[in-house]
Amino acid sequence: MGAVRTTLSPILAATGLFLASCAPPAAAPSTIEPSVNREIVGQVVRTTAGLVVSQNEIASRVGARLLEDGGNAVDAAIATGLALAVVHPTAGNIGGGGFMVIRFPDGTATTFDFREKAPLASHSEMFVDENGEYSRDVQARSHIAVGVPGTVAGFALAHERHGQAEWAGLVEPAVGLAEEGFVLTESLATSFANQIEGQMQRYPASLEKFSNNGVPYQPGDLWVQPDLARTLERIMLEGRDGFYTGETARLIAEEMRRGGGLITEADLVRYQSVEREPIRGTFNGYDIISMPPPSSGGIALVEMLNILEGFDLAPMGQESAEYIHHVTEAQRLAYRDRAHYVADTDFVDVPIERLMSKEYAAELRATIDPLRAGVSKVGNITMPYESMETTHYSVVDQNGMAVSVTYTLESGYGSKITVPGAGFLLNNEMGDFNPWPGLTSESGQIGTEPNLARPEQRMLSSMTPTILARDGELAAVIGSPGGRTIINTVLHLTLNLAEFGMTMEEANAATRTHHQWLPDEINIEEFLDDPSVVAELEAMGHTVDVGGDQGQAQTIGVDPATGEQVGVPDSRSSDAGAAAAASERGASSIRS
Repeated sequence: MGAVRTTLSPILAATGLFLASCAPPAAAPSTIEPSVNREIVGQVVRTTAGLVVSQNEIASRVGARLLEDGGNAVDAAIATGLALAVVHPTAGNIGGGGFMVIRFPDGTATTFDFREKAPLASHSEMFVDENGEYSRDVQARSHIAVGVPGTVAGFALAHERHGQAEWAGLVEPAVGLAEEGFVLTESLATSFANQIEGQMQRYPASLEKFSNNGVPYQPGDLWVQPDLARTLERIMLEGRDGFYTGETARLIAEEMRRGGGLITEADLVRYQSVEREPIRGTFNGYDIISMPPPSSGGIALVEMLNILEGFDLAPMGQESAEYIHHVTEAQRLAYRDRAHYVADTDFVDVPIERLMSKEYAAELRATIDPLRAGVSKVGNITMPYESMETTHYSVVDQNGMAVSVTYTLESGYGSKITVPGAGFLLNNEMGDFNPWPGLTSESGQIGTEPNLARPEQRMLSSMTPTILARDGELAAVIGSPGGRTIINTVLHLTLNLAEFGMTMEEANAATRTHHQWLPDEINIEEFLDDPSVVAELEAMGHTVDVGGDQGQAQTIGVDPATGEQVGVPDSRSSDAGAAAAASERGASSIRS
């Protein structure tokens, strides 16, 4: 392997991306109707040249520069994802996994599944402590919690089949950011300080990476990651083999042995990403393109929309008790089916066609009482915990190719385990398997068969990267982090656009709600400030909890009047940003 570079990459040097304080030019946000309670904060970007919206402005600008230099949306998505692994370590990753949905300009679509897999030594009763009892600490907070990472394999396969730029040029900006460093924002410095006081105390390599010689970093400090730079350079020079074989694989396996984990060099070399047919549905004249299993998001989204399509929702009002009640009942029914049926289709026969059929939705719709809350019973249909810490980003290029990516480490900073010498965090995705056969509780444990751990099975996910089209034209690229709330955040975005005719800015700013079958309660964002709505819902028999935020949806809409791409960072995320390609710069970095 060659020596790590000592100069900034052309992309970084030209854009100043190593300085987090550099403010990109952007258009002012448009005015929204007073009916949307949440203020639109941050820069809304309009362009026809292609753009990227992600949870970190620096990463968005990396992706936008790839578009300027002639890369397509897949290239920009890969470059953005690798940059997020450097600048957004709470969820951006090369040690985790996720999903990518692509819509081509001709309307065809595909998806890439790079969800983590269970190691070969996995089995359904593996999450036990020294007393032989099920332990949440073992399942979610130990080396055994780490699934075989998929991000690098997924990006490599997507690039091989649909990329346009040279691979090295996609990775080089991330190498430069890790090697040269970037200035820490207040939110990131605060996040680091909180982490080094917690579980990271157990892992010296993590304390070394996320503290400044043992003391917290401060906002404005330059954060440099030399070990991660070397790992990324191996990926830059060797592609997927630079992660799944050789030095990086050796370092991962050594850390697994040191901590009692299960992943071996054999697990790593065997890992494969999969290209899958997307989930497709329709709602109010919109085409829905989303992710199939092992994501439950696409199925649940289409099932809920099918149920709701039979109601006249718009006259109810987007924040009325009547509307929230009907949406909640659709959520309740879809999340019940999610828990009962959905898992990795390489291992489990999932009745996808029935769950997404209009006929089945009509049967479910008939069970909804318009004036009374339904009842969620435990039975064997509850669901495991899923972390809120994921990241989503959206990309559209000047030709109209669209990419929606959601990926994660599971919990914030994953397992909190940094691979010594490699500089990246490992996931704790094994926590998304059902914990123990038959174990069921009111708080959301589940013991049903489909999502129990098996060798090389991919764990169930709620990630819902989604693309909307209308009349054969791209309409929106959406998705969100947020654990099990992800599906419902994407549901609200879709309803806001397709039912209420909101702009992308309005759709992103509007209040979101969540119900997941169990626990049996509605969570409503704090922006709903009408106590009478809560009182009406409670009178119907709902338990209501108001407070906090739901999701961080980094979205792109297409203005039907102008054809402009409209990038909307979610104001719920302080470091989020949209970046447009400034111009078409030619094809100097394009493969012949």
